[in-house]
Amino acid sequence: MNHDHSKTPDGASFDRSGSQDSLDELSMDDYWKELENIHETRGNNHEERVALVVKEPDEGELEEEWLKEAGLSNLFGESSGDSLESVVFLSTLTRTQRAAVEKRVETVTQTMRKKNKHHQIPDVRDIFRLQNDSKGKVCDENEPSTMRTSETKNEMQDGTKGPKFSLGTDEQKRPLEDMPSSDTDINLEISFSEQAANFKDSSIGKMCKGGGGDTLLPNFRVPKDKTGTTKIGDLAPQDMKKVYSLALIELTALYDILGTEFKQQKAVKIKTKDCGLFGVPLSVLLEQDQKKVPGTKIPLIFQKLIAQIEEATLETEGLLRIPGVATRIKSLCQELEAKFYEGTFNWEKLKQHDAASLLKLFIRELPQPLLTVEYLKAFQDVQKLPTKKQQLQALNLLVLLLPEANRDTLKVLLEFLQRVIDHREKNKMTLKNVAMVMAPNLFTFHGFSSKTIEQSEFVMAAGTANVMRFMIQYQKLLWTIPKFIVNQVRKQNTESQKKEKKDKAMKKLLKKMAYDREKHEKQEKTPNDADVPQGVIRVQAPHLSKVSMAIQLTEELKAGDIVARFLSQKSGNVQTLKKEEVFLYEIGGNIGERCLDDDTYMKDLYQLNPNAEWVIKSKQS
Repeated sequence: MNHDHSKTPDGASFDRSGSQDSLDELSMDDYWKELENIHETRGNNHEERVALVVKEPDEGELEEEWLKEAGLSNLFGESSGDSLESVVFLSTLTRTQRAAVEKRVETVTQTMRKKNKHHQIPDVRDIFRLQNDSKGKVCDENEPSTMRTSETKNEMQDGTKGPKFSLGTDEQKRPLEDMPSSDTDINLEISFSEQAANFKDSSIGKMCKGGGGDTLLPNFRVPKDKTGTTKIGDLAPQDMKKVYSLALIELTALYDILGTEFKQQKAVKIKTKDCGLFGVPLSVLLEQDQKKVPGTKIPLIFQKLIAQIEEATLETEGLLRIPGVATRIKSLCQELEAKFYEGTFNWEKLKQHDAASLLKLFIRELPQPLLTVEYLKAFQDVQKLPTKKQQLQALNLLVLLLPEANRDTLKVLLEFLQRVIDHREKNKMTLKNVAMVMAPNLFTFHGFSSKTIEQSEFVMAAGTANVMRFMIQYQKLLWTIPKFIVNQVRKQNTESQKKEKKDKAMKKLLKKMAYDREKHEKQEKTPNDADVPQGVIRVQAPHLSKVSMAIQLTEELKAGDIVARFLSQKSGNVQTLKKEEVFLYEIGGNIGERCLDDDTYMKDLYQLNPNAEWVIKSKQS
């Protein structure tokens, strides 16, 4: 590509003394040179590539697919009569999330009417009216408190008191000290789209224009949550499915509020390689790797290339930026394909810059982008959001939407890139430089038409490099599941349990009402209710020498304290486990399963989920 930037003398691009965080002062040399290296590598690869075709959806098709992805397909079509199944889910949505759902249902409804579909087409207003009517006395905690009676505010359907859930609205009054104290605090308790709506309506929001243009990266932090921080991997699979649906709706609501179009792309299925290393789908790679190393979640070749780069030293100047010779990279690629799984490849002869080039090649050659066809454009469009905080919030939700294999591989990549940056004094690769070099490898995907890439190319280059910087800089924040989403999952589980219990109770009432009520109340109690006094929890540790212990809850007691107490009870008959190998789990009640971080305050969490069981065990890999 003939850009003026590429003609700048080499000395200019090596001037790394400027601000670590500012892209305004940075020459775009690294980006354009990397793009040229990519084109040169592809030019030397004479094998025919099958370009990935991205299908343009028909009218209403996009919204219909969105509703299916969000788990709301029974709001339309032949199963629309069963929309009661979605009542529980809809009851946990915030005001802005509901608006996003209503908008998509309305579009699908209009499209179906135009196409003269013969099945029943519900009015979107009826769906939400049905949801409200069916709940009876169950409170809608997303409505302003003035619309709720004190009678229903914190009571379950059966009249028992339940834990309070904050479902992500600003409308509930909270103490001033609980609110984020500065612009750099990330509030995970209130829905991002609700925050955006309130910010947009406020006088402060109206004064703020184009916050995305400022390239200085704030020192964002998450204020400590007494009930513990939930990371990706801490929840059970059934709860992660709910997290996915909620994250999709929340991201859509956020983009709607901020006036940015959110469209999931759809790839037409193409024939891909069913074995090998490069150009093989992640799922296929992991399937063949798990035959070699059971349970592996990251492609073995990906892990080996990173290990090979780090083995040499991360202090090498220009690491990741200086490419290997294109013809040699092609030869090494072919040799790896033939010898990697046999274990006969000579790793000692592999130069560090060649290993780095192969790592980037692996990412580029994936049949579908690491950030997925569905969400690559949404990742790119993050740069269009008004403020840095909103950009970070959108990235957080996008990471939650990635398939597990893509997300795990991305995490390992970002952690490696941070380790490279940690040696910037020696290797001259700052956050800016690494972002510039890696952005073309993740964002200029070979399968998309060049027209899209060439259009506003400079803007896209700077924008995707900025998104890359965000992902590296804030990677720990991005792998956090926002508390408001976890609370929505808890609310869904609670409502589902109540509905199941109500259905069972109705059948039993036909036999013997008084007897069944007494029996039902006994079932409501946890197994330990009878022998555990108030303010005490029973913690199980089946794999430790002390298999069970009653723990008195105090204001300051943390999950890590309980684990330490169990580990201090030593016995020669039980396998010795280190503190970093075992964790306290919250199981059942209003959550499937959740691994607790050591700083979780147990009394606060107990109040949130009083019916949970508490088990100490090792974390599954």
